[in-house]
Amino acid sequence: MVHYRRLQVKGGIYFFTVALQDRKSTLLTQYIRVLQKSWKSVQVKRPFKTIAYVILPDHFHAVWQLPEDDNDFPTRLRLIKRQFTKNVVVMNSVFSKNKRNEYNIWQKRYWEHMIRDERDYENHINYIHYNPIKHKYVKRTRDWPYSSFMKFVNQGIYKLNWSDNIYKDYIDYDAE
Repeated sequence: MVHYRRLQVKGGIYFFTVALQDRKSTLLTQYIRVLQKSWKSVQVKRPFKTIAYVILPDHFHAVWQLPEDDNDFPTRLRLIKRQFTKNVVVMNSVFSKNKRNEYNIWQKRYWEHMIRDERDYENHINYIHYNPIKHKYVKRTRDWPYSSFMKFVNQGIYKLNWSDNIYKDYIDYDAE
């Protein structure tokens, strides 16, 4: 069995990518309220600060800061996934179980990265907020409802038109 080595630092700031098994699924946005409730419930029981996030139909990205005396992000992610699964299965019985009697909703692994410095922090926050454009869900960041972008606008960190010209050569919508 492969044992993944994760850098776990008390009070650390981490970037995460957590995905569904079916990358064509729309489960996370279809059941956005269930995901939000699961997230908040875990946050109450095992505190952490959500600095930035974006929820897409089949995956989410987040930057969290853990409490100064705690480095256990794996349990937090596992609990969010478990609670979301439990509640969605009750609402929709189409999900199958695998040989280990687990529902086939989430990918087993997730991507985690400890933020190293201010530039790394800024790059990951920008990546999170630009992600709906990258995946061609919207043309402007402000048009995606499931992210922390507007919080950053209200705090004066971003301008409302932040994404209007950024990476303008990256995606050409008219070419499709």
